[in-house]
Amino acid sequence: MSIFKDKVLLITGGTGSFGNMVLKRFLDSDIKEIRIFSRDEKKQDDMRHLLQNPKVKFYIGNVRDRSSVDNAMAGVDYVFSAAALKQVPSCEFFPMQAVMTNVMGTNNVIESAILHKVKNVVVLSTDKAAYPINAMGVSKAMMEKVAIARGRSLGANAETTICCTRYGNVMASRGSVIPLWIEQIERHLPLTITDPNMTRFMMTLDDAVDLVIYAFEHGSNGDLFVQKAPAATLVTLASALKELFHSDSEIRIIGTRHGEKIYETLVTREEIVRAEDMGEYFRVPCDARDLNYDRLESGNERITPTDDYHSHNTRRLDIEEMKALLLKVDYVREKLGLSL
Repeated sequence: MSIFKDKVLLITGGTGSFGNMVLKRFLDSDIKEIRIFSRDEKKQDDMRHLLQNPKVKFYIGNVRDRSSVDNAMAGVDYVFSAAALKQVPSCEFFPMQAVMTNVMGTNNVIESAILHKVKNVVVLSTDKAAYPINAMGVSKAMMEKVAIARGRSLGANAETTICCTRYGNVMASRGSVIPLWIEQIERHLPLTITDPNMTRFMMTLDDAVDLVIYAFEHGSNGDLFVQKAPAATLVTLASALKELFHSDSEIRIIGTRHGEKIYETLVTREEIVRAEDMGEYFRVPCDARDLNYDRLESGNERITPTDDYHSHNTRRLDIEEMKALLLKVDYVREKLGLSL
């Protein structure tokens, strides 16, 4: 992590599952300071007592409040913007709250970073931002548009670089169904599944953090980096958990919730035609054209026959493969009583 030597990293939403994993990855590196910015003083206090590490500094604030963001931003070199409202049903009922945190809050972080001459900002997004049908996805899609547009306007030689990372389902993170199902198994309750044929991308938090670091090291203004990942049906995931925990709990179908999709898209067909395949990732550069393009300019003929990259057409995990992936997740290993 040579680029981070003696640097200061700010993590907004730093007490969440994503922020926690990024923190753990950097804690033993040669980084100078890690700033945790969040609105939850209880989680900050718990983290402070657990870590007891002078490298980690805590800032209470809200991304909606620009002054609190500015207070945490002074002297920062790198920003990982992970603060978000991400519960799909909650955002359906309170969409303006999603807009204020995910769109306006992220814009506050970006503008503060530019003002304070931060070197690099990586904004965390989700597969629900691609072809969004729910309020959470729409707000995250707008967040991506805000970040990418600002990066494009700054240009290649700017002091600050702004790029996005987009992920599928990060197993056992906040919002994941895995902790709920494990709790149901422990209480000998039925595992509640919305639709057994629903597919979701599956990746570990470690995989996701790898992409954050890659984006910090290789991102250009306006870039979108997407993590490739296998997928599984919900019934495969539930069956794998039942086998790992030796559970005889039944699987109960309860029907889809507000705003749910049968499958998730990670890269749209409009994006994939200009995407660069980086092996484990896709890099989608921003459309660098300005508003002065020819009014009669022809469209991109490659879009029509191109399919998007989604959880129904990626590699599908079977139960044994799903079990192997679950055993890489710290939360699952802890619940099984295995070493971390």
